[in-house]
Amino acid sequence: MVEFFQSLLALIVTISILVTVHEFGHFYVARLCGVHVERFSVGFGRAIFRFYGREPDQPSLERHQDPTLQTRSNEALPRTEYCLAMIPLGGYVKMLDERDTFVPDDLKAFAFNRKPLLQRTMIVAAGPVANFVLAFFLYWMLFASGVTGLVPTLGLMPEDQAAYQAGLRARDEVVSVDGRKTRTWADVNLALFDRLGDSGEIKFSVVHQGTEAMRMVEVPIRMFLAGADEPKPAQFLGLTLLRPEIPPLLGEVMSEGPAARAGLMAGDVIIRGDGQTLPTWESFVELIQARPGKPVLLEVRRGDAEIYLTVEPEVQMIDGRQVGRIGVGLGQVEWPKEMQREIVQPLYLAWVPALAKTADMIQFTFESIWKMVQGLVSTKNLSGPVTIAKIANQTAASGLESYLTFIALVSISLGVLNLLPIPMLDGGHLLYFLVEGLTGRAVSEQIQGWGIQIGLVFLVGIMMLAFYNDLLRL
Repeated sequence: MVEFFQSLLALIVTISILVTVHEFGHFYVARLCGVHVERFSVGFGRAIFRFYGREPDQPSLERHQDPTLQTRSNEALPRTEYCLAMIPLGGYVKMLDERDTFVPDDLKAFAFNRKPLLQRTMIVAAGPVANFVLAFFLYWMLFASGVTGLVPTLGLMPEDQAAYQAGLRARDEVVSVDGRKTRTWADVNLALFDRLGDSGEIKFSVVHQGTEAMRMVEVPIRMFLAGADEPKPAQFLGLTLLRPEIPPLLGEVMSEGPAARAGLMAGDVIIRGDGQTLPTWESFVELIQARPGKPVLLEVRRGDAEIYLTVEPEVQMIDGRQVGRIGVGLGQVEWPKEMQREIVQPLYLAWVPALAKTADMIQFTFESIWKMVQGLVSTKNLSGPVTIAKIANQTAASGLESYLTFIALVSISLGVLNLLPIPMLDGGHLLYFLVEGLTGRAVSEQIQGWGIQIGLVFLVGIMMLAFYNDLLRL
């Protein structure tokens, strides 16, 4: 129950930050263009806190307004209402608009619908752009303070898997994947995810530990994990990360899982399984995965006592094969310093990798959505509020660096999703503006009404699918 409320709080904080930044983008540019903002709300529903601000002087962009309109003086404008509402899972900016309410003649110059096409486009696009700017500044902060990752040195790999057969070997450090520099193991995984659904070769540049000579290894792929429910590209290719000798210490035991039902607890150390000594976490995982649906007798050290417990791994399908799973997580691991890499830049230079990282993640998100539309990436990879809440809680608990990285990723996802040409989203409005710019006429109210209905059905469908995926992950 405590974990539930922690996850809920993490979700509220995360969504509030992202929505406030997104809506502030609309708000700021609207005011810059001389549009009167009636309400800035964080959350939906009844307001639990509100105050009213003063209107600033009209900006220079006011000269683009229709000169035939009589305008009320700035001091006579209604004040903007700023409020915090009861349902903290969203927010909105309400602008003065003749399509929504009656606007007196002397206020029409401050209405959104009266503004030139370019200004309306800027106002709508400002929300997603604000999310991208937030991600950029977070990455800038992270690179300036130092980002720590694991050195992408390969461990022992199965000889029957594609990576080994192509020529990759243990103690090879992956320098780049498809020409993209990979300074950490996370960089390697991101580059591999970028190839989901592709055919051809993945090009690895590697340097063997203790040498300086670089060599190129091409791993062939065909429809790489196309449609996989939970793609694990590194594991599919047979790539493993060189790890320190980690003892099988349980750090997390999922409630209602096979391990919890068997009586295993966090802090337990697994000594043997079915009489086989298990000196490392990897040996424990291999044993469990090899016993789907079959009871395993475990010898466990709990404090000063040694006890015996029998656990029956549940069956899970991974890449078309059955593996065992008992619902446990690894305890706290201290990685040796030589296996870690800190990437740090001076503040005045950190914006360069930050900008590159932001651009890469925007491109990756757009490509992933397009591959999902093509059926190359499974829709089961969509995540909803439950998964976001869980990850937000975990990253917050892991430290500020992890949480800020998560915020940046979700901010980019929110910005990209809002740019999709779906009615009701910012991208839908931008599509209407594009048509208006090409034809010289605004899209009719009737067509926009149909678009809202179609967009609503589409968005509700996506939300239901994402929530269903969340339930499956639970």
